[in-house]
Amino acid sequence: MRDEKKDQRARPGLPRLALGALSGALAGFAALAVAELVAAAVRPQASPVIAVGGASIDATPAPVKDWAIRHFGTDDKLVLQLGILAVLAVLALVLGASAVRFRRVGAAGIPLFGVIGAVAAVSRPDSSSFTDALPSVVGAVAGALLLYVLVGRLTAPARPEAAGSRTVSEEAADPVSARWDRRGFVLAAASAAAASTAVGAVGRSLNGSRSVVASRAEVVLPLPGSPARPVPRRAGPRVAGISPFVTPNKDFYRVDTALVVPRVDATGWRLRIHGKGVHHPATYSFDDLLRRDLIERDITLACVSNEVGGPYVGNARWIGVRLADLLTECGVKAPSRGGRADQLVSRSVDGMTIGSPVEDIMDGRDAMLALGMNGEPLPFEHGFPVRMVVPGLYGFVSACKWIEDIELTTFDSYDPYWVKRGWARRAPVKTESRIDTPKPFARPKAGTVMIAGVAWAQHRGIDKVEVRIDDGPWQEARLAAEDTRDTWRQWSFPWQAAKGGHTLTVRATDRTGAVQTDERTRTIPDGASGWHSVVVTVD
Repeated sequence: MRDEKKDQRARPGLPRLALGALSGALAGFAALAVAELVAAAVRPQASPVIAVGGASIDATPAPVKDWAIRHFGTDDKLVLQLGILAVLAVLALVLGASAVRFRRVGAAGIPLFGVIGAVAAVSRPDSSSFTDALPSVVGAVAGALLLYVLVGRLTAPARPEAAGSRTVSEEAADPVSARWDRRGFVLAAASAAAASTAVGAVGRSLNGSRSVVASRAEVVLPLPGSPARPVPRRAGPRVAGISPFVTPNKDFYRVDTALVVPRVDATGWRLRIHGKGVHHPATYSFDDLLRRDLIERDITLACVSNEVGGPYVGNARWIGVRLADLLTECGVKAPSRGGRADQLVSRSVDGMTIGSPVEDIMDGRDAMLALGMNGEPLPFEHGFPVRMVVPGLYGFVSACKWIEDIELTTFDSYDPYWVKRGWARRAPVKTESRIDTPKPFARPKAGTVMIAGVAWAQHRGIDKVEVRIDDGPWQEARLAAEDTRDTWRQWSFPWQAAKGGHTLTVRATDRTGAVQTDERTRTIPDGASGWHSVVVTVD
């Protein structure tokens, strides 16, 4: 009789296995909800999903990152988070089903994932305390206890009337489950689901940092001492389908490694400037910068991950403090053969490090610590409260968002985040052009078709844009008025389109006389190159 009972208990039927899997899912949900609440007390970046996601991003090879950006764009981080949650869900289901047969072993599996989350949290570049491990540890303990309790309900003896309600076929399918406490399990599972939902909602609400949102809402940008000149009336031709000259904040590209956008309280923010050749180290508050003489400039930014013809380029009006002035006040001098610092390493609140050539910061261009974008304080997604903007350099060597530290050093002595992963130390923006209209595979009508787009070569300026139809000669396009050499330039070309399939190609020439190369290169290590072409069929 004992052997028969042992055999029955060792081989649970499908109904109990399914309920065990459900128990695992509920335990995993509870673990994440509790971790979210604890992270609100520690810091949002200590949440296990964020910590593991950040570690995954850091460990991902550059070609894979490029692939993700090409296919998912700014949703790449959402896809990563959903992938992590999907993996956790599958593992939770497996652990729950296993716990029906091996109750303690199944429940002990959840803390193992807590350990992974804890290790990831404390090893992040922005982690400064072992308290970052608490959300993962506490959440895992809560999940393990819940799984142990729920699985216990699947083996607890039921009241006689409840057991008697089972049919003969059901008892034959799973004799042991015929005696489990159904009512107790349903009540425990429903209570756990409701409590986890409430805990998760409270944690997410607290992590929303209402005080941080309020600190941005209270910022009033002063009038700049050096305002941007008005954009020329003819800088943006009225051509349907062309990108607007000024990119709205909501449409401005965002490419970074932050799984969750840092939300920094401007009232407590500080910027430290120190390092090699800094004779007067200094620390600035947000109000210190607001009180300074501000500059306002139109500057086009481009991401090094932008493929030929890609969308990761935008133009905005920035307001901020000239970075060279701050460095000069700290005693920094332009690099020379005397061994002075030649690299400026900027650090973000999330631990990102970006290296910029000091000579490019100090050569007179409008490199700034930006406080505002298109007439409003920086959006959180674009670096509030302060970010770097340097015309002429790709973002990965200049555009540090959520900046909090600037260290002067040398290229020989330090490799920042992207350089360690195979990207270039120095990366001036390449001369590029793009066809915005007609779109690839469009079917325009025969007759006059307007080909139009944008071209950019920040800090050099665009001198000419040419268009080629199929294998015909290059023909010069009509350039819109130039705002500054630091902004992109729009262009258009009226094409007398004949019926049939055609390939449209564009190239640009910058103010140095350099013609955009037709040599196709990958984005890594210093930006893609090549001519942009689209194929259309004229009806």
